[in-house]
Amino acid sequence: MSTINDTDRNAGMRQCAGLLLVVFLTMGLALPALAMSIEERQKLDLSEYQVTETNASYFDVEARMTQLQHTENPLLLAQVDALATGPSCKQLLQVPPLDTKIRIPGFYPNPKEWREISGPLFQFEKTVANLAGAYVASGDIYYGKCLIRFLDKWAQHDALTQFYYDQAHPQAWFSTESMIFSAATAYSVVRGDVDGMDDSKQRVNDWLRRLAYKHKAIPGQPNNSCCNNHFYRRALYASMIGVLTEDDELFRFGVSAVYSALHDLTKEGAFRLEMKRGRRASHYQNYALLYLIPNMQIISRQGYDIFDKEIDGYTIEDAVDFAIDIFEDPSALGDMAPHEQYKEFLKDDQYLAWMEIYLSHVDNPRLAQFLKTMRPITNRGAGGYVTLYFMDPDAQQQAYTESQKQRSQVFEGLQ
Repeated sequence: MSTINDTDRNAGMRQCAGLLLVVFLTMGLALPALAMSIEERQKLDLSEYQVTETNASYFDVEARMTQLQHTENPLLLAQVDALATGPSCKQLLQVPPLDTKIRIPGFYPNPKEWREISGPLFQFEKTVANLAGAYVASGDIYYGKCLIRFLDKWAQHDALTQFYYDQAHPQAWFSTESMIFSAATAYSVVRGDVDGMDDSKQRVNDWLRRLAYKHKAIPGQPNNSCCNNHFYRRALYASMIGVLTEDDELFRFGVSAVYSALHDLTKEGAFRLEMKRGRRASHYQNYALLYLIPNMQIISRQGYDIFDKEIDGYTIEDAVDFAIDIFEDPSALGDMAPHEQYKEFLKDDQYLAWMEIYLSHVDNPRLAQFLKTMRPITNRGAGGYVTLYFMDPDAQQQAYTESQKQRSQVFEGLQ
């Protein structure tokens, strides 16, 4: 008798499961799909990827500086003029390193408090970006040496290594991500051109490598920070520091993020985990690209055709095209997220830095037209002065005025 009841019960459970599936499908709700797990990532064979040129920055610094010296492009020349007279090194060296426990509230629950406490972190990122930009704009090695001295001071204090983390309060871990890749990318711009300072360089190298390993040792939460945009941020510093320190393990960690991201794409080109953000799904699709594209740029500078990499039939172009589609028309989100989307980020050039880098690889007229309204583009962490470093001088001669921007909004709902 019990066997018959168990059989009936199992049959009933299967029927209920089938009915639930029908309900989900008829309601038009997207069923959840798992992203590539940490375990799956660790099984990837990335042995073909290794550091080939330790002094290769994320752009060809020498070639770009030569080009800037001969350009007649007014937009680029205005940036050169603005950056060529950089900050005082003596003043910057008075800034105390963050060598105590860093604890930061979450952004969304406490945005005002988050901004106030994050001020010194932002200032660090601006400082290293400004020094790298001043060197590229002026050619004055003073700024390159200053950047190394500045980072060396932080290295000698073992700064940034003391950040608070638990699963419920990860913000300090999140915030130090960008400080690490800000330091690494800026340092990569100047290190190869600065003669001497070998002891300082070694201390900075060791500090960055130590930071990278300590920071990435925290795996993050399954189907969340383990594998979403925060993973792409960790990958960005890992690739750059891997190059700087000739550490193939770090470099491959960076590469693994590209494989993971392409694996996680839906057939539309959406990053699965970023679609969980609801009204900010568009923002986080963009946010993922903000870190994936510079990471891919670093990898490409080591001689790999990573922008053409295909996983399960998808390339990064699918993610980019989907991003533009949902910026133009949020209904392209289908049933993955609400169509009433937050779009304020499209008015803030720091969130668009990836576009400038991407256009140096791929011809994308829709992206190019939008970027014209927003240049010059700067992101203190993810790429620095990207228009100065990447824009084709023939792409645009003048920055748009505010009134021109208002008249030329490419994407719906930005007025």
